[in-house]
Amino acid sequence: MSTTKSRVAVLATVTVSATLAATVITAGLASARPSAQVLPTRVMTAEGPVQGVAAGAVRTFQGIPYAAPPTGERRWKEPQPVRPWSSPLDARAPKSACAQPTDQPISIEDGGSEDCLYLNVTTPDRRTTGRLPAIVWIHGGSFTYGDGATYRAAKLAAAQQGAVVVTINYRLGAFGFLTAPGLRAPANLGLLDQQAALKWINRNAGAFGGDPRNVTIMGQSGGGYSGCAQLVSPGARGLFSKAIVQSAGCVGPDGSFTRTQAETNGLAVAKAAGCDDPRTVDSCLRRRSTAELIKASASGHDGYRPVVDGKVLPEAPSRAIAAGRFARVPVLHGSTHDEMSGLAGLDEIMTGRPLTAEGYAKKVTEQFGKDAPAILAEYPVANYPAPGAALSAALTDSEWSTAALDTQRALARYTPVYAYDFAEVKAPYFKSVPRPASFSLGTGHMIDLAYLFDNDLFEPLDAAQAGLSDTVIAYWSRFASTGQVNGHGMPIWKRFTTRGPYVQRLASGRIGYTDFEADHHYAFWKALAPLTVR
Repeated sequence: MSTTKSRVAVLATVTVSATLAATVITAGLASARPSAQVLPTRVMTAEGPVQGVAAGAVRTFQGIPYAAPPTGERRWKEPQPVRPWSSPLDARAPKSACAQPTDQPISIEDGGSEDCLYLNVTTPDRRTTGRLPAIVWIHGGSFTYGDGATYRAAKLAAAQQGAVVVTINYRLGAFGFLTAPGLRAPANLGLLDQQAALKWINRNAGAFGGDPRNVTIMGQSGGGYSGCAQLVSPGARGLFSKAIVQSAGCVGPDGSFTRTQAETNGLAVAKAAGCDDPRTVDSCLRRRSTAELIKASASGHDGYRPVVDGKVLPEAPSRAIAAGRFARVPVLHGSTHDEMSGLAGLDEIMTGRPLTAEGYAKKVTEQFGKDAPAILAEYPVANYPAPGAALSAALTDSEWSTAALDTQRALARYTPVYAYDFAEVKAPYFKSVPRPASFSLGTGHMIDLAYLFDNDLFEPLDAAQAGLSDTVIAYWSRFASTGQVNGHGMPIWKRFTTRGPYVQRLASGRIGYTDFEADHHYAFWKALAPLTVR
């Protein structure tokens, strides 16, 4: 058992002025010459013509169906081919998100629809030399919330490397991941939807100037765990050549359910829907309306995960990746420095009263039981600005950072890995959501997305944050293009290897190596009983 350790100083940090970084990186944005040919906003896909729109430096095509609506008789069936069309499809506005509860800040306001298998394409508006890489964004939301269209990808598409960025919807919650005794339906329909979207991209990337042989899947949280699952799924082999996984520990404990776990949850949904008779569960659930199923479904963040079904997902990603049984493509992987800061500050936000030292000790005891004294010694209140900050660090390191480093080490045994810690001290937050007064939230869960996309969930970036955004987008787009992250004028980022576990710190004015293992108390957590880190 480890005792209290002083933090190891960050080594070999490359200090970069945010203003200089912005100047260097943005010099390459929308790099096509003024005389370059403007691309048309009408494109012929394999299924039919689509009419998009040009604005700024990009073209956008929204609400393109990649599979038939999974409604009526197609509810709980594998994605089916879309019917081709001949007249131009109006792709100037997004279509419906997938059906979901509306109880969370990240929910889609109108609750979405079962008719939701649509994607959105963003590209540079001018012709470039050669084919562009394709980046496929798989949104997060605990497999229950969110959509693709709210992540506007103009900055990523118009970066120096250029990219065709595709943001997708996939079935969520009870419609995409329900496994219930008696329900005659494939497991992992949401993962199968993602694979259907990848097949659409392989057919149609060329029509938008993209290279179907250079596809990167990219996701965060639930979308990141989806990426972990697709690395393992046989049905995804050959559909992508690189992966960006954000805030998802592929070899951690939270990436999948066993069939028993999934069926236990599914049985509760069936009972809540009034479908208790095991002989008629299938027909009973199929008669329920979208709203009735949403009401009966497990909401929140723990009800749904990809299911180890022996087919779509042959084994848990944690086991498969640790054993090298996955698609060995280059991976960019990391997490935010303060993943759990929002949860740690929730009581203060709700009550207006900061967490006390006694309250901190109580919460640690509730969470960790017999290991609480060791954790309180490892994360003493005296070492932090406030008890809430100490709680944030302990929860982040136990639930996220340890799994992140375990994942990077497992992947690096078999494939090239670039690892990062998104550690902005002063980051934007969710719009209209108060912050605790007693400590800074740093970069919490999801907040890294404010630097990659335009999304109305987040506060706008200030000048320093915008400089970091340009640098991060340049790294991400470079990786999607080449499988490497380094480029002219950018701070050096070394590969993570088993002998040299290099992790890049991403923060305004401070981009470079960080001793992630020491900063996040990795040795301490690994020394505790395995069940402590959950």
